[in-house]
Amino acid sequence: MVKEKLLPITAKIKEFKIIFAGILFAFLWASASTATKIGLHAAQPFVISIFRFVIAGSIMLFISHILMAKRLPQKKEWIQISIYGLFNITFYLGLYVVAMQKVSAGLGSLAVATNPVFIVLISAIWLSHKIKIKNILSLFLCFIGVFLAAYPLLQSSFATPGGILILVASMIAYSLGTIYYSKQNWNGLHILTINGWQTIIGAVFLIPVLWITYRSDQNVFNSDFWFSTSWLAIAVSIGAVQFWLYLLKINPIKASYWLFLCPIFGFLIAYFMVNEPLTLYTLFGVIFVIIGLYTSLSIDRKKTHK
Repeated sequence: MVKEKLLPITAKIKEFKIIFAGILFAFLWASASTATKIGLHAAQPFVISIFRFVIAGSIMLFISHILMAKRLPQKKEWIQISIYGLFNITFYLGLYVVAMQKVSAGLGSLAVATNPVFIVLISAIWLSHKIKIKNILSLFLCFIGVFLAAYPLLQSSFATPGGILILVASMIAYSLGTIYYSKQNWNGLHILTINGWQTIIGAVFLIPVLWITYRSDQNVFNSDFWFSTSWLAIAVSIGAVQFWLYLLKINPIKASYWLFLCPIFGFLIAYFMVNEPLTLYTLFGVIFVIIGLYTSLSIDRKKTHK
């Protein structure tokens, strides 16, 4: 009898935890673009990236190997982690931080939210799946949304065409990395071990680029720099990712819907933190991206139920 009374309470607590995790994930994930913009006032993009990755990777590896005593990667796993780190850290986040010099923070978070659409399309090409009209429609709607949101920003120097192209290239790199990761056999290797080492190795791949482009007079290690790198490393690379993994574990399809909140949080954070404009173009751009995302994710849900 007591057990039966407790069941609805337990279900409510679980539901609250999921909602809490989803909102926090969306907020933290969306905050990355504004945190990057703040850091770029103090340092070059690859300086921010290297510090971010070293801090985040070191914390994850300390937790994995020292506190949790998880095993080190073996032989082939090092190659897999290196390839994953090349796509997911070196190319994706390396290009993303460069793009953030040329586009607004809000636009950056809007583009990040379109990743599921790219993943669906690239999966279809890579794995020889048939591309449906709805997949193309989804991508088309997302691109319309990004264009609408970008239009006033292009006119007011908050974004450049080159910056948008680099941003799109970074999204493609992320999608390739995600598909590669999902297709590998990790032999039970702990997720923190994979993420920690791919972050460190991805940072190592960026060192030659940092060495070529480094200018000491363009880097001031002030409060903006340390706030940006610490937030990106701890709140985004560790915090947001852990919330995301928690949501994926419960229900991967429902988890994807929390991405709808990212553009909204992204533009609001950019508006309050770095005074980026909010216009009707922004509103309609976000709406188009959300419709495009919904189209893409509803396709995935139907496939899952078959």
